[in-house]
Amino acid sequence: MTAPPSPDRLRLSIIVPAYNEAATIEAVVRRLHEVRLRLEIIAVDDASTDGTGAVLDRLAGEGLVHRLIHHPTNRGKGAALRSGIAGATGDVIVAQDADLEYDPGDLAVLLEPIRQGRADAVYGSRFQGGPRRVLFFWHAIGNRLLTLLSNMFTNLNLSDMETCYKLVRADVLKRLPLTAERFGIEVELTARLAQAGARIWELPISYSGRTYAEGKKISWRDGLAALFHVLRYNLFPPRGDWRGR
Repeated sequence: MTAPPSPDRLRLSIIVPAYNEAATIEAVVRRLHEVRLRLEIIAVDDASTDGTGAVLDRLAGEGLVHRLIHHPTNRGKGAALRSGIAGATGDVIVAQDADLEYDPGDLAVLLEPIRQGRADAVYGSRFQGGPRRVLFFWHAIGNRLLTLLSNMFTNLNLSDMETCYKLVRADVLKRLPLTAERFGIEVELTARLAQAGARIWELPISYSGRTYAEGKKISWRDGLAALFHVLRYNLFPPRGDWRGR
C-alpha cells in the first residue's frame, strides 16, 4: 500500500446512491452537511421514478450536492457506487444510503484510524454494541451467516461484512477491479480489499433499520444471491497488478 493522505488535509467523498428515495434524500443530504469534516457529496440517481432526481437537481443547484450523476436506466447499487467512485476526488470514500438507516454522525469516528495512518479501510459494524433499532431476526441471522462465510474465505474476523459504512482510502479503492451491479458490491469490495492486503479496522456504529413498509429494498433473494457472490468473488479474483503488494 502507498503512504496515507495527509491527515490535516483529509477530505471525505460521500457517495449517495438513490433509487426512489424522494421522501428521505433531502434529509440525508442536509444531515451530511452537519458533519464537521471536509466533505465532497456525490449523489447518484439510479433512474428513480418518484421524483428523487428532481429533488437532487434542486439540491445540486443550491450547492448541497457537489456532484450529481443521473443513470438513464436502473442499474443497481453496485453500479451507482462505481459511478460515484470514478468521479470522487476526495482522499477517503464511503457510501451513504439515502434512507436514514445510517447516522452520518458516526463518520468522524470511523475516519480516525485512516487519519492516523493505521488503516486503509474502516468498517462500521451494526453488531458491536452501538444503539440500533430492533428489527427482523432472520435478516440478522442471514447477515451473520454471510459474514461468517466471507470471513472463511478472506481470513478476516469482521462482524458485519454487509454494512454500508465502509470507509476506504481513495488510492486503494480506485485500484480495485469492482464489477458488481447490485447488492453484491458489499461482498466484492470486502473480497478485493482482503486480496489486496488492505489493513481493515472495524468500529461500532448506530443503526435505525427500516421496515419494508417504510421502503426497505433488500430481500431474501438478495441474500441468496450474496451466497453465490461470496464464492464467486473470493474463488475467482481477476488477474492484474491491482493488489498493490
